Amino acid sequence: MGKRVASFVLPYKALFFSSTAETPSLYSFLQPSVFALTKNKQQPISEGSLKAPTCLSPSQLSTLQTTLHKSLLSSNTDEAWKSFKALTTHQAFPPKPLTNSLLSHLSSLGDTLNLKRAFASALFLMEKNPLLLQHDTLHHMLLSMKGANTAAPAFALVRSMLRFRLFVPFHVWGSVLVEISRNCGNLAAFMRLFEENCRVALEERVEFMKPDVGACNAALEGCCCELESVSDAERIVETMSSLGVRPDEFSFGFLGYLYALKGLEEKIRELEVLMGGFGCLNKKSFYCNLIKGYVKSENLASVEATIIRFLNDGCGKDWGFGVETFCEVIKVYFQKGNIKGLADLIVKAQKIEASNIVVDRSIGYGIVNACVSIGLSDKAHSILDEMNVQGASVGLGVYIPILKAYCKENRTAEATQLVMEISNSGLQLDVGTYDALIEASMCSQDFQSALSLFRDMREARIPDLKGSYLTIMTGLMEKHRPELMAAFLDEVVGDPRIDLGTHDWNSIIHAFCKAGRLDDARRTFRRMMFLQFEPNDQTYLSMINGYVLAEKYFLVLMLWNEVKRKLSMDGQKGIKFDHNLVDAFLYAMVKGGFFDAVMQVVEKANEMKIFVDKWRYKQAFMETHKKLRVAKLRKRNFRKMEALIAFKNWAGLNT
Repeated sequence: MGKRVASFVLPYKALFFSSTAETPSLYSFLQPSVFALTKNKQQPISEGSLKAPTCLSPSQLSTLQTTLHKSLLSSNTDEAWKSFKALTTHQAFPPKPLTNSLLSHLSSLGDTLNLKRAFASALFLMEKNPLLLQHDTLHHMLLSMKGANTAAPAFALVRSMLRFRLFVPFHVWGSVLVEISRNCGNLAAFMRLFEENCRVALEERVEFMKPDVGACNAALEGCCCELESVSDAERIVETMSSLGVRPDEFSFGFLGYLYALKGLEEKIRELEVLMGGFGCLNKKSFYCNLIKGYVKSENLASVEATIIRFLNDGCGKDWGFGVETFCEVIKVYFQKGNIKGLADLIVKAQKIEASNIVVDRSIGYGIVNACVSIGLSDKAHSILDEMNVQGASVGLGVYIPILKAYCKENRTAEATQLVMEISNSGLQLDVGTYDALIEASMCSQDFQSALSLFRDMREARIPDLKGSYLTIMTGLMEKHRPELMAAFLDEVVGDPRIDLGTHDWNSIIHAFCKAGRLDDARRTFRRMMFLQFEPNDQTYLSMINGYVLAEKYFLVLMLWNEVKRKLSMDGQKGIKFDHNLVDAFLYAMVKGGFFDAVMQVVEKANEMKIFVDKWRYKQAFMETHKKLRVAKLRKRNFRKMEALIAFKNWAGLNT
């Protein structure tokens, strides 16, 4: 990095530290190697070498300018650069539009070589013919330097503008240079150029060179946060006053940081008075900066006093510091091993904060959340333990970040235990927190924690239970735990906040049947009917499929008798007797040899105009009853014989 910076700065050392601007080595861009660190050994200067360069003829001048123009149009950068060097070597300059087009082109290419060419050309023109430079070209060059992350040439470019008295509006370079300075962590360097610009603006009375308050604040930030110099900071304030720039809350914030760092309490009180005079009513930035200053000086007493004063000034309202401020606070307390101090601070803050404060805007939440955000959830719990030891009241703001951390770390059992503590203390979590904890428990397959949390939700009279209910039911189904689904459903039946329906029972029955647990499926089916939830076509389909897998065809026949009875009484009111249900019954009863029932289903299908694919049942018959003969049945059961004949005729098996 050092070599790269040097490559930008060394060739122009004479420009900034010498008055002999005519040195031939100054304009190294005229040589093949641009900004070379190792200079060629200079040959002894002979009398002939000091001859002035010859002037170009009008035709030569026109040819070079045309070549330069065409090269830029065709993006032939090397040829354009060659033409520009040829012109300037002979003390000629391209027209202003062409000159600026070249500089813009060179700086837009994104490579170091051409950015150096643009930079060198700009400095050359500043000395030789500054009127050729357009403001937007300089702005474009600075943006390119910012994009290339090259701070040194950007500072040098602005410094040259001021040296050669090229008066440019502040907005052309100020905001870009502030960004460059921030990116390289060197606002102090910006401050020096800022001061020189302001001196010129005041002496020459150039209005457009005056900075805005944002730039003044950047200079103040350099003084206060980087240099930590009171004298420099107060000099910037005097400059702002001379320029008529009104300070804002950020101006006072940076000064507050510096005075807190230096322990200048009297000056801090003066700042607070001035803030009122300038109408700066939002003191959040000021207090944050005071805290940062006290934290850096490790003055914990002042940190605590400032936070308490902040709350008192806001009448306990939730102004809220950012997580960055709280992280700085907790780090210095932990460095000193002062967990008790943090617990005391939270307790004091809770006494001041309004009872209806938003949880995540409380001091307790801010401190504990900061611990969690930097991976110190155990420290957060230590603060909670310390508050419990003191017998202090613990607000939700302390609990919530720990719960979130447990949730993220899948420590769901510990989270559930903490929820029980919260409930026992008389506090109530919101539905979003419960939902997140239950989802985390289900994801980690900690089903007991999820169910315990849901019970706590119900006991806490949370009105919206639907989200967590669905999370539990879906999770249990995906993990093939129908017995837990059945127990859970049994537990919540009758709760008006949960809209249970037949589909919930169907999910359990389907899961039991899929697992081959037909006795459990039948018990659930009976329980469902006992609680007056009417089975529907999906219920029967699941039961039929389960029975077929177990080859328990007689139980399918029992189901058909029930469905037949319901269809005769209610029509399709509760059951959608469609192709799927017809197909399931026919297939099962053909396999079971219940041909009388088969023909009943066929008759019902015809009555309801439901298409039946006979081929499927012909195949089922051939697989199962290929050797079954009508003659054998005639001797044993005449009715079965008639049913078999009717089926074979219907299916086309007698042809």
